[in-house]
Amino acid sequence: MRLGAQLRRLRVERGLTRADAGEPIRASESKISRMELGRVGFKERDVLDLLSLYGIHDEQERAAMLTLVREANASGWWHPYSDVVPTWFQRYLDLEATTSLIRSYEAQFVPGLLQTARYARAVVRLCHHTAPDEEIARRVQLRLERQRLLTRADPPVVWAVLDEAALRRPTGGPRVMREQIEALISIVSTMPNVRLQVLPLATGGHGAAGGSFTILRFPLRDLPDLVYIEHLTSALYLDRREDIDCYFDAANRLFVDAAPLTETVKILEGISDDLDHAMR
Repeated sequence: MRLGAQLRRLRVERGLTRADAGEPIRASESKISRMELGRVGFKERDVLDLLSLYGIHDEQERAAMLTLVREANASGWWHPYSDVVPTWFQRYLDLEATTSLIRSYEAQFVPGLLQTARYARAVVRLCHHTAPDEEIARRVQLRLERQRLLTRADPPVVWAVLDEAALRRPTGGPRVMREQIEALISIVSTMPNVRLQVLPLATGGHGAAGGSFTILRFPLRDLPDLVYIEHLTSALYLDRREDIDCYFDAANRLFVDAAPLTETVKILEGISDDLDHAMR
């Protein structure tokens, strides 16, 4: 996506259309569009030809772009788990690793980036109830590996709204759920890049009646936000401006409708106490 955004900027600065850019590399206008959106792989020869067309002849600048080509074509960090990562989710894992801001609404489960191992295992088991234990363990380990994103040197800001129903539903049983809630209390108390709001049941209807969604924002200005919506066997990636605006508006309304950030720990502690009583 970074490489595609830079190629698009160079093309626009040169005053060329996508059709103009496609001629020297024998590519259609739609392929140039996919390249600029980072949706297809890159050939070094094609990128060099495009750089020549765009008037980029400095060897250092061309070398830097080729480095981006090699990075873009390299296997993702998740590659060792490719046997349990469906193709429609591979793109999300690559995108998630490059974000500066992740905003989400979760209606049924605690966000994957904030799940404990035992809670993650319960969620994975629900979705893959016929899978062998070894596969379940690998899927859980993949989810835990994703969480390294939150503690890297330049972590993204994660701002999530979690429906109270997801916290009241004892996924994995009361003990697993209580452990998960205690982990959330620790996370929001010690990690300034994680902001969690709870949408109380008393709120009633709200702006995300369509279900859970995630909005990804990237550090490069040339890259637009992206909306991710996951289904049981596939996912949607929305990048049209009108779609992004719709979900952006829904997220803003959720942030207002949800309990303030300052009340999150108090709410979590109350739910944890309720679970504690249920286990007695």
